Amino acid sequence: MARVVVDVMPKQEILDPQGQAVANALPRLGFDGVSSVRQGKRFELEVDDSVDDAALARIAETLLTNTVIEDFTVRRVES
Repeated sequence: MARVVVDVMPKQEILDPQGQAVANALPRLGFDGVSSVRQGKRFELEVDDSVDDAALARIAETLLTNTVIEDFTVRRVES
């Protein structure tokens, strides 16, 4: 078995209202020095060793990500 992490983030050119809301709230809460925030999603999958990187990319691209507005990265991690 392998553990895989898929991180999904809005593309740079896409407005991120949730990230902006967090960035705007930070100074009101006393946290200064943060100029921007982007909010994304993280998926953790447990897969058989037989699942190759190409299959993982297809899973991320077809199910976990809206590729029109989001980018993704897939990485295997130590369990």
